[in-house]
Amino acid sequence: MKTSFGSDNHSGAHPFVLKALADANRDYQLSYGEDDYSSRAGEVFRSIFGEHAQAFFAFNGTGANVLCLQALTQPYHAIICAETAHINQDECGAPERFTGCKVITAHTEDGKLRPEHVRPLLRSFGFQHHSQPKVISISQVTELGTAYTPEEIQALADLAHEHSMYLHMDGSRLANAAAYLDLPLKAITTRAGVDALSFGGTKNGMLMGEAVVLLNPHLAENFLYIRKQSMQLYSKSRYVAAQYLAYLNHGLWLENARHANNMARYLASGVRKLPGVTITQKVESNAVFAIIPEYARKKLVEKHFFYIWNETTGEVRWMCSFNTRKTHVDAFINDLKKSLT
Repeated sequence: MKTSFGSDNHSGAHPFVLKALADANRDYQLSYGEDDYSSRAGEVFRSIFGEHAQAFFAFNGTGANVLCLQALTQPYHAIICAETAHINQDECGAPERFTGCKVITAHTEDGKLRPEHVRPLLRSFGFQHHSQPKVISISQVTELGTAYTPEEIQALADLAHEHSMYLHMDGSRLANAAAYLDLPLKAITTRAGVDALSFGGTKNGMLMGEAVVLLNPHLAENFLYIRKQSMQLYSKSRYVAAQYLAYLNHGLWLENARHANNMARYLASGVRKLPGVTITQKVESNAVFAIIPEYARKKLVEKHFFYIWNETTGEVRWMCSFNTRKTHVDAFINDLKKSLT
C-alpha cells in the first residue's frame, strides 16, 4: 500500500519518534513507570495540562478510554455519549464489559454532544432500578471530524458537575482539534472543565502507547491499581515516555496535526466542486466525509484505500496524516475525477 486515505493509523511513525526510541534503548532503567523518562514526561504533561495533571501510560486507545472510565465510575453507573462515539461503536463493548456501566447514546448530526442532547438522559437519580448517570463522554475531535470549541466543552462540563458527574474526553485526535482551533491543549481540556482525558499520539506520529491524563486530582488516588488490574501496565515504560517527550517537547504534535489538517482542507477544496461529490461534514480536522456514487467508490478504492462510512447513503471517510503529501492528494483527486466519468 503506497498511500492510504483510510486512517491516520495507517501512517508510520515520525523519524523524531523513532530516534527517541533508539536513544532510550541504552543502558538500564527501572521499569513500570519508575524510569527517568517517565518522570520527565510527567513534568511535561503537568506543564501542558496544569500542575494537578497526572499522566499514566497505557498500551492502546481502547485501554486508555476504559481506564479513564473505570476511574470515574462504579458498575451501577451510566456513561452518556454520542451514538457515533468510539466507546460506543468501535471498542467491541470493552467499556461496558470492563466498567460494568451502561452506555447511553444520543443522536447528533455532526458527532457533537450538546446540553440539549444530554439533559433528557439525566433522569432516575436515586432510583435503585436504573443505572445512575455519572459520566458525559465526548470525543475531541469527534468521529465525524468536527471540533468542540472551549465554550461547548465548558457547557457540558458545567452540566455534568451540576449533577455530580464527570466529563471524560476521548482525545485520540486532540492535537488536530487544537491545531484547528489554534489553541493550547490546556484551553480545551483543563480550563474547559474536563476531568479525565485519553490522550493519543499514534494517529499523529507516535509508534505505540497512549496516555490517561487525570485532570481532577482526587481521581488518581487508586488509579495505579486500576491500571494494573486492567492489564494495561507496560513494563518497559521508558519507551512510551520517550515517545511522548519527543512528541510534546518541541511542538511535533502541533506541527504534525497542522499538516494533516491542511492536507484535509486541500483535499476538500479539490473535490468540493466535482459533479457527484457532496461533502457532508465541516472539515475541522484531518478528515473529509463525502458522498460519492457507488460506481465511483468501487473504481477509486481499487487505487486508494479508504473506508465506506455509511453503506446506505454512500458516505465515505478520507483521512489525512502527518505524512500525507500534496502529490498524494493530487493523485487521489485525479483518480476520483476519472472514476466519476
